[in-house]
Amino acid sequence: MSEHDTTVTQEHSGGKLRAGITELLPAAGNGLLGRRSFVKAGLGAAGGIALMQAVPASAARPGHMRSPGPGMSEYGSPAPAEANVKRIGIGSQRGTTGSGASRSPLEHLHGIVTPSGLHFERHHAGVPEIDPASHNILIHGLVKRPLLFTMDALARYPIVSRLQFLECSGNSGTLLAADPPQLSCGELHGLVSGSEWGGVPLAVLLDEAGVLPAARWLIAEGADASVMSRSVPLAKGMDDAIVALYQNGERLRPENGYPARLFLPGWEGNMSVKWLRRINVTAQPAMTKDETSKYSDLQPDGSSLLFTFPMAVKSVITSPSPGLAMQGPGLYQIAGIAWSGNGRIRRVDVSADGGKSWVQAALDDLVLPKSLTRFTSAWRWDGSPGVLLSRAVDETGAVQPTRKSLMSNRAAGAFYHYNAIQAWRVGEAGKVNNVYV
Repeated sequence: MSEHDTTVTQEHSGGKLRAGITELLPAAGNGLLGRRSFVKAGLGAAGGIALMQAVPASAARPGHMRSPGPGMSEYGSPAPAEANVKRIGIGSQRGTTGSGASRSPLEHLHGIVTPSGLHFERHHAGVPEIDPASHNILIHGLVKRPLLFTMDALARYPIVSRLQFLECSGNSGTLLAADPPQLSCGELHGLVSGSEWGGVPLAVLLDEAGVLPAARWLIAEGADASVMSRSVPLAKGMDDAIVALYQNGERLRPENGYPARLFLPGWEGNMSVKWLRRINVTAQPAMTKDETSKYSDLQPDGSSLLFTFPMAVKSVITSPSPGLAMQGPGLYQIAGIAWSGNGRIRRVDVSADGGKSWVQAALDDLVLPKSLTRFTSAWRWDGSPGVLLSRAVDETGAVQPTRKSLMSNRAAGAFYHYNAIQAWRVGEAGKVNNVYV
């Protein structure tokens, strides 16, 4: 169904507001509008939600305009009113204080960059305190020249910067439960974050060490108490891998790998080994505990898939979502993020009727490879129940699967690499709940 332009007159705050706007007609079921709706008409002009207020004849100055505020600070902090925006879903394994995870509050964030202090965490033995002056990275094994790099030496190499996502392969695994967990968007999907990563291309360091012809794999080892180790194909190391020193313009935070971490764009987060201390160049994978007992995918026939590295195409609507109730019928923006470890997001479709009909969402102008991508769609909610879905497609043509499709190819107990379509049910009162469709 098309969208038609017309000029209308509205009554607002005792006066008339006349504007040339779009009469928004549905493009899919349950009031879902076309992707250009917000470009042609603002929310208030479209008669959905009153965004303006009448201004009194004389308005007194608020207190913060009557005297100077505090001066400068050495390091900025969020506004006091935003104190509730913090990492969520924090949990450690029984008997430990640092072996667990925390999640990014996706429903309270916007854009494709997650603040460093809100980036998700996943630790296997807490956060080590490392003195950068004594920390080194060794490259050895099947190389002509074993090399030991200090942090000062690494800082002198050419540094590249990339806006890319990092996702734990256990992200969204809670949704394997038989009944849909009633948690927030961040609690369910917050083991994904986006950052500007700055570091030295690993290929530069490997070339300097002189990789021998027999080499096929890299064994990356971290400096935490668990000695976290993963096998990485040499081809990835020579492609887009970096030894990251910076995140969002500043040095890495300790919980994100300070003073240096491996960063493998688009691949499962556990492989981007934090607190990197050693890279052993080998002919075979090491089959470490961190890639056999964990981070493998049990199949219905009893076999296990190992080395399923790229994170598959995925999306989630962050608003509306649980905890962000709808405030009465009207025009709303559906917003969310999409990502794929195989490249750029090509499109995102949105449904407001549980998948019976779909409309293409608008993508932000900045669509980067292996990066979070923002999407939006307009929805005229009439106050009746609806089920919101988003379905991402990446540049390889891969389509985000339904939950039923994904579950049909998994064995009971398989936990990792969950990328099924998320469904939010909006009730008559505007409350949003997690449901399975």
